[in-house]
Amino acid sequence: MTAPAESRGPVDGGEAVAVVGIVVVSHSRVLADAAVGLAREMVHDGGPRIEVAAGLDDTTFGTDAAAIMTAIEAADEGAGVVVLMDLGSAVLSAELAVEMLDPDRAERVLLCAAPLVEGLVAAVVTAAGGADRAGVAAEASGALAAKTAQLGGPAPAPGDAGPVAGGPVLRLVVTDAHGLHARPASRLVGAVRGLDADVRARNATTGSDWADVTSLSRLAGLGVLAGQEIEVVASGPDATTALDRVGAAATASGLTGPAAAASAQAAPQTALAQAAPQTALAQAAPPTAPAAPAVAGRPLGASPGVVVGPARPLRAPALPDGSALPNGSDLPGASSHDPEADRAALDDALRATASTIEAARAHTATTAGADEAAIFDAHLALLDDPDLREAAVAGIDAGVGAPRAWADAIRAVAERFAALPDEYQRARAADVRAVGDQVLRALLGVPAADAPVAGEGVLVARDLTPADAAALDPVAVVGVVLAAGSPTAHAAILLRAKGIPTIVGAGDAVLDIAAGTPLALDGATGELLVDPAPPDADRFRDRAAAQAVRDRAARALAREPAVSRDGVRVLVGVNAAGPADAAAATGADLAGLVRTEFLFLGRDAAPGIDEQEAAYRGIAAALGGRRITLRTLDVGGDKPLPYVAQPAEANPFLGLRGLRLALRAPDLLDTQLRAIVRTAHATPVSVMFPMVSTVAELRAARAALDAAVVAEGRGTPADLQVGMMVEVPAAALKAAAFAPHVDFLSIGTNDLTQYALATERGNDAVAGLADPLDPGVLALVAATCRGAGPDVLVAVCGEAAADEAAATVLLGLGVRELSVAAPAVAASKHTVREIDVCAAAELAARALTAPDADAVRALLSEGP
Repeated sequence: MTAPAESRGPVDGGEAVAVVGIVVVSHSRVLADAAVGLAREMVHDGGPRIEVAAGLDDTTFGTDAAAIMTAIEAADEGAGVVVLMDLGSAVLSAELAVEMLDPDRAERVLLCAAPLVEGLVAAVVTAAGGADRAGVAAEASGALAAKTAQLGGPAPAPGDAGPVAGGPVLRLVVTDAHGLHARPASRLVGAVRGLDADVRARNATTGSDWADVTSLSRLAGLGVLAGQEIEVVASGPDATTALDRVGAAATASGLTGPAAAASAQAAPQTALAQAAPQTALAQAAPPTAPAAPAVAGRPLGASPGVVVGPARPLRAPALPDGSALPNGSDLPGASSHDPEADRAALDDALRATASTIEAARAHTATTAGADEAAIFDAHLALLDDPDLREAAVAGIDAGVGAPRAWADAIRAVAERFAALPDEYQRARAADVRAVGDQVLRALLGVPAADAPVAGEGVLVARDLTPADAAALDPVAVVGVVLAAGSPTAHAAILLRAKGIPTIVGAGDAVLDIAAGTPLALDGATGELLVDPAPPDADRFRDRAAAQAVRDRAARALAREPAVSRDGVRVLVGVNAAGPADAAAATGADLAGLVRTEFLFLGRDAAPGIDEQEAAYRGIAAALGGRRITLRTLDVGGDKPLPYVAQPAEANPFLGLRGLRLALRAPDLLDTQLRAIVRTAHATPVSVMFPMVSTVAELRAARAALDAAVVAEGRGTPADLQVGMMVEVPAAALKAAAFAPHVDFLSIGTNDLTQYALATERGNDAVAGLADPLDPGVLALVAATCRGAGPDVLVAVCGEAAADEAAATVLLGLGVRELSVAAPAVAASKHTVREIDVCAAAELAARALTAPDADAVRALLSEGP
């Protein structure tokens, strides 16, 4: 790919002299051509030969080492070549291209780190003047000096490791209620990773030290609270790109919002001091915790529910000095006699812990949801934090054994969190200790914890890690009492998601409770009675009695059809992420949603046809051969797969998700659809496509399904049905256009609410707005039911399906299938039996004209 040009420089003795050639390497052909056009305007006559190696074709982003090698060969007319690149893989591709060249030619090539546009302009002008390769590269690298001086600052200092005076600046006012916690912090880290820029940030409100934005622990250690200002400064070739990405990541993560005053500018700055070493971790914001007064010495409610049951202690094997984070004095091998072996042991323990956490994340993503799974992202980021590892390695190199060096490094992190002023951020110290404990136990070969005393009851423990909480079975664990912990801790978040009544901060005395001792607890108020007197126990039992009676009645009739009071049959299905969920769903009429992501997450390669078919048939078997609804792979920017190429996205919820991504990975989609077709030949199957927004997408998906049927060669399975998710408001409003192409529509109220109300599901600052009973959301449900007509069933598989109040209005609007979590199947059927659909329709019509979700709930509480 050549930019036509004369390529001879000044005349010496009547003969043209060869000049340095220039190669432009960019991910974008359009960008490269525009930059070359601008540079050509600077030399109207002659000038150097310029070759362009940009994009994989005229429209596809990417770089190709072979194309760069060809461009270098074409540009070299004897004086050598200077190569200018944009960012990231362009640099790697250029380096590979040079390695592929003939050694003699490779010696005449100079890769230049100058900014692409300004550098190219300077390089073209300088080369046209006859400068050698070094002179051309030097002028290109200094190309920002004129711009910087014009805007009032000195030129950047080449090679300066710290932030450079006069560099671009970004100021962000934090609007997130919990300040700079894990989700935005990890997104800021990811935004600058791979860029050729030194990016530093400080808490401008408190005047903190500067922190390297590539280090999650240092960034979080700034202790930025809601309403405070973060100042971000960048230097280096990709400085502006870095700040653009930081700003976009801050907006996408909910760190900043309408109240933020963010601006990027090139303004004079004083010299920035190198940040002192500091390590800390901010974690993801939780769903709204139950309100509870933080009274010293008093247990706090963390997850609502009333329980009376026997204590089931959970005992964790003690570390050598008896604490989760020992000071190292009693650890084996306190002195290192083989630093190399200790470093290797530390890396092995970090990898093993990361693998365990990734498995917990994958399990949580498919059973509780992406928001809860995001809790583990910051844990993984901590394990990958170079500052933390370097601190431990420094201890090893100083002669300290790996266990003690790691314990000392992690304790420093936890102590910094414990000293932060905000209660939520202080609670992250427990998460830091939990991750540190996992690595330390891996180093020492000490098991994480014994199983609790057998039998159903109330689990009693000092604390739970998020991984511990994610693994609990709500059927066996009817309640949790923790000596430590906080309502904002991530274990509490996961326990709320599982519906397990929980009390935290109960004090060390609860650790002495003997197995089998009666406990009475109220997870909403924080009340806890150990071996309560009969009248007190009766008081707790009375509170739970009405609900227990209802639950028993529901379970007794769980296998019976759910028929409303006026004779309308409603299907009640289970949302499943594997055979265990299906087996636990007593009475489910079908699997209304199978999250097939459980097969794809937490691994390095996609599952094959045979593995997928076996898994799908296992779920069908667990349901006794009843219909299973297999949602095709629903991943994207918020749930990335390492083996599927995806671009970085400022707002992954609006990017390549669900079917959009699958259609761009046809091999992956074909393999899954063939596995689904095979399964459908053995058992009733519905295939459901997620994140559909246009009829063209649905037609493409159906064409892929037809191709899979042909590839399998057995014809269309007799019981195969096809449906789609309604998660995008446009899809709800266009339901009539989709109806001819499907057998059913399934409304995902979680995403539909998020998109309709512009409220990110995981952003605690706007969580109160994300109510599926908002009249605007209900209007979209009504539009879906109208558009579906009499022949296309409408289901709901979001959390609203299990909400008793919401079920009334959903059935009134025309929904005829509810798909819920396994423990809620029986109760949902019971709810349907108490509803008069005709009266519910009148109530739903009134709800559509209500001003807000609170008014809808008030209306529903009054009844028809």
